[in-house]
Amino acid sequence: MTIRDTTQDMPDQPPASLQAKDFKGPVEPDWCPGCGDFGVLKGLQKACAELGLLPHQIVTVSGIGCSSNLPGYINSYGMHTLHGRPLAVATGVQLANHELTIIATGGDGDGYGIGGNHFVHTARRNVDLTYIVMNNQIYGLTTGQISPTSSKGMKTKSTPFGSVEMPVNPITSAIMNGATFVARGYSGDGKHLVDLMKKAIRHKGFSLIDIFSPCVTFNHDNDYKFFKPRVKKLEDEGHDTSDWKSACEKALMWGDTIYTGLFLQKEQPTLGQLEPVLDEGGPLAYRSLGLSKEQGQNIIKRMM
Repeated sequence: MTIRDTTQDMPDQPPASLQAKDFKGPVEPDWCPGCGDFGVLKGLQKACAELGLLPHQIVTVSGIGCSSNLPGYINSYGMHTLHGRPLAVATGVQLANHELTIIATGGDGDGYGIGGNHFVHTARRNVDLTYIVMNNQIYGLTTGQISPTSSKGMKTKSTPFGSVEMPVNPITSAIMNGATFVARGYSGDGKHLVDLMKKAIRHKGFSLIDIFSPCVTFNHDNDYKFFKPRVKKLEDEGHDTSDWKSACEKALMWGDTIYTGLFLQKEQPTLGQLEPVLDEGGPLAYRSLGLSKEQGQNIIKRMM
């Protein structure tokens, strides 16, 4: 696990006008040219700027995979953790300091495969964080194996005769497991994506944005040509975001029409609000440990 801090000497108040470039990280992305993840990164940088967030008020947490390199490409506190574990780490960060804005990022394999267990429990606990999943329906970093969201019949390196498995539906899964903000975006529609990100970050509770982020190298079934004529916005149809049944029905559509937008949003107490110890005395990170300086130093020494 690596922890990076690029926020030293940051001002306490936002400048007069933040711009996306203020959230540009110290490392240039190494994604393949045309990768949908570029659109997601750009959208997140713009959303943070438009919300007036300061880099030192944000923590981005990721797992392993192409998309999970994102914390290195954005100017904020960042943690690049273990495969499938970003939500577990992000939950710990959020409970330690609930004044921070926590954004977890990763891919479909990291989030719905290796990390599927954490996805379920973070949703049902309604932890106050935003989870951005770049869903390319393939394992890209390991060069093209089937992922949990790959379509039935899809031919990959690991399924040369076509997949026999039914794919996971992240939207219906999140709704059924108790997530209080469930949306789907498309990296090819930057304006809509920024709007969804801003709403998700503002939302108090667990927010999922599953984003179609085409892998131009290893998934030629679900590329930009596939999504462009099919993607339709729920907002254009007056969808009721309080109707979970309608949300699930629309999320299951996968044909000539594939919906993006906000499927479900509801108000519900977060894990932090329900835990009495977190509601007293401010963030745990700022409280006294009840240890002497010497005891604290000894603990840190043993851990290093």
